[in-house]
Amino acid sequence: MTQLSDIIPAEARLEKVYEGCAFAEGPAADAEGNVYFSDCPNNRILVYRPATGRTEVWQEPSERANGMNFDDQGRLVVCCDGKDGGARAVRRYEPDGTITTLASHYNGKKLNAPNDLCFDRQGRIYFTDPRYGYRGDLEQDCMAVYRIELDGSLTRVIDDMQFPNGILITPDNRTLYLVDHNPDPGGARFLLAYDLAADGTWQRRGVLYDHGMGYGGDGMVLDIAGNIYLTAGEGEKAGIYIFSPDGSFLGTIPLPEIPGNCTFGGPDLRTLYIAASSSLYRIKLAIPGQLAYPPLHP
Repeated sequence: MTQLSDIIPAEARLEKVYEGCAFAEGPAADAEGNVYFSDCPNNRILVYRPATGRTEVWQEPSERANGMNFDDQGRLVVCCDGKDGGARAVRRYEPDGTITTLASHYNGKKLNAPNDLCFDRQGRIYFTDPRYGYRGDLEQDCMAVYRIELDGSLTRVIDDMQFPNGILITPDNRTLYLVDHNPDPGGARFLLAYDLAADGTWQRRGVLYDHGMGYGGDGMVLDIAGNIYLTAGEGEKAGIYIFSPDGSFLGTIPLPEIPGNCTFGGPDLRTLYIAASSSLYRIKLAIPGQLAYPPLHP
């Protein structure tokens, strides 16, 4: 069984590479190793460039960009929040500089506030649609998980969660990992697994981890060994919670701030970048990340 020492080298050190966000989220690295991350409350997308060590504003306003990832063609796909005039949509930045809205309504009604996303091996987009904060303008009848089909249509695939947040799909397209983070008293704070049934529906396997009454999880990323890296916790419990593919808890990478999301980057995809409250951090790990893009170079 994988041990934490197999993942975190003895010489690994957490490094802060930027600070100045209201709440950093959604890191995504491009093929050159530049790391894009959102600052949702400040309505902007930033980019950190390791070659120079500089961070600059890449898009402002961002329509309240939150979770982000590059698709297999290297296009940045962004979930936009619904607060303060946010787009309440999933949007894609095209190579020519235009922006395509991929999803904004389901059954003729506005989405709640798309939060995080992932891609399956067919290129379909799965995203979560909770709503944190004000809920008086919600049009959907629940907080759900959706899939954007290759023809552009939208399918609701999971509707039995309280506040779906972080989302991952395994490379074989047969398991979805999901964070249910309900901040209300007594709300669900779970890491969940769903399996693909023979009829094509997603069936809940069960709870892999329960944060109890504490601050729950947020974003996630996979490595090529199938280990899950989950941002979760606050105070002394803030960090990256690492799980084996079967859901066994392996340990944490402690963080000094509440983490929002994480991704792998760098030429060997072994650098874990973590967007956490006001800052962007990085740490060099032993196992490369599993991403739709960029391709892993030996």
